[in-house]
Amino acid sequence: MAEEKMHTGNIGVIILAAGASSRLGTPKQLLLYAGKTLVQHACEAAINANAGAVTVVLGANAGLIQEALNNNAAHTVINTGWQEGIASSIRHGIKTFTQLNPLAEAVVLLLADQPYVTTASLKHLITTYQATGKHIVASAYGDSFGTPALFHKNIFPELLQLTGDAGAKSIIRRHLNEGAFIPFPEGNIDVDTAEDYRKLIG
Repeated sequence: MAEEKMHTGNIGVIILAAGASSRLGTPKQLLLYAGKTLVQHACEAAINANAGAVTVVLGANAGLIQEALNNNAAHTVINTGWQEGIASSIRHGIKTFTQLNPLAEAVVLLLADQPYVTTASLKHLITTYQATGKHIVASAYGDSFGTPALFHKNIFPELLQLTGDAGAKSIIRRHLNEGAFIPFPEGNIDVDTAEDYRKLIG
């Protein structure tokens, strides 16, 4: 029974990496941190978490980022409607993932610019989901919460209804009493500006 519980083949990871990094002025997905690009960090953490398929949703600068991910085990898809906002990438990722994995049980949503996300933190989401049976397991940081976050397939219809810049946080908030939360203080650190990047590598 324990072995069956540890099977994570039907739990995938979707990495959201479609943004144009307008505030930064250069593709943040390709910024170097500890010798690798941010998107490579995200992909390696996801692949090594022993989940099912890893899908990277690209949009702006898709060609450059795809080249950087060459020889990577992640599956890349291009969201041509990325300019709508993050919701379009979430929808695109969920649709692609479920088409490729009809038996999908749950998915972890992850942003490409969260440098402190590790394989261990992703595994923690999955094992907490397996232990609690909660349909949402999210990261908690400071007085907030968000990605990386795991969503059971019963939540997929709500994710597919997101529009514009509305991310998954609005859905987590809607299900506060039904979710589990894992302390992850570093989850609040992302890279949106040149100052953010200076702090990261400083």
